[in-house]
Amino acid sequence: MKTVSFTALLLAAAAPALAVAPSLVTAQASAAPEAVQAGTYKVESNHTLAQFAVNHFGFNDFFGTIPGATGSLSLDPKALAATTLDVSLPVARIATTNDTLDEELRSADWFDAATYPTIRFVSRKVEQTGLRTARISGTVTLHGVTKPMVLDATFGGAGVNPMNKAYTIGFSATGTLKRSEFGVSKYVPAVSDDVQVRITAAFEKTS
Repeated sequence: MKTVSFTALLLAAAAPALAVAPSLVTAQASAAPEAVQAGTYKVESNHTLAQFAVNHFGFNDFFGTIPGATGSLSLDPKALAATTLDVSLPVARIATTNDTLDEELRSADWFDAATYPTIRFVSRKVEQTGLRTARISGTVTLHGVTKPMVLDATFGGAGVNPMNKAYTIGFSATGTLKRSEFGVSKYVPAVSDDVQVRITAAFEKTS
């Protein structure tokens, strides 16, 4: 009976992944910002995530996330000022590391997901600030209140997604808001009024 080495078994098991790996590597996003395809895009929800952070009693910063974003982006790199962005986040999907806290944040004491189910950002003005960066001025509607908000965005990359073949572009962005201005003031200032927002977003071209 022929003996098969453990190494040979590992290589055999890994063969399908190794066969796919080169195509995944060569398909990675690499487009320069000016080469991005103009058009209309939709949020790719599975790879888009918003993170928020507040200071907890002066001890440390505490983070939470909101997945499940939806929305659209109209973009032409040759006319960046005409860019439009409209993105919504589902309040019911707020998540931290604490199930009890998650329920509290969704309750009427905080974000009141039942009454105000979404947080929505709509752009009003886009200004290029660098080769791969832009400032997006717009409005955010949270807890039934609409206020100005600015996002500092950085272009990540663009190209064809090797898994689903969709032309995809990616960005990251940061911003700050005061939650008390939206009527979410519980524990201010012990839990900070300023909320730091970080976003990583992917968009797939639809037209």
